[in-house]
Amino acid sequence: MIFGMSIAAFTLVHTVLSLVGIVAGLVVAGGLATGTRLDGWAAVFMVTTVLTSVTGFGFPFDKVLPSHVVGIVSLVVLVAAIFGDYVKHRVGGWRTTYAVGVVLATYLNVFVLVAQLFKRIPVLFLLAPTQSEPPFALTQALVVLLFVWLGVAAVRGARPAPSSI
Repeated sequence: MIFGMSIAAFTLVHTVLSLVGIVAGLVVAGGLATGTRLDGWAAVFMVTTVLTSVTGFGFPFDKVLPSHVVGIVSLVVLVAAIFGDYVKHRVGGWRTTYAVGVVLATYLNVFVLVAQLFKRIPVLFLLAPTQSEPPFALTQALVVLLFVWLGVAAVRGARPAPSSI
């Protein structure tokens, strides 16, 4: 039992939070890329992504795992993004901090999603049973490239419009 739930139920909650966070993060990043504020989506993203990282520490473990390191990094990134949004109101460099934070936290969730897909879907597991094989590396490299592109677009789109003075 974890927080009063079976491991299966807790895993389902954690997975749903993660998937909602990924979708919301992609929507928010897309909004940033087009210069559109999506505060409702951003709130959903922040809450579900923080909860994804926090619930990740609820699973039984004997030692620190790579997933724990990803969770810690994600929480640090999210603290900076939340501070940039809710405290500094995306003013000045905090606009960039927020945009980078949204994209990076979403990337980290997608990175873990890809790892879980290769671990749990039989055909993917056969392609990369140790997750050190070329299909896994190629998939993760493609994900990195897509998120670098999205990050650049989000930072550019989050810039204020030039003054027409």
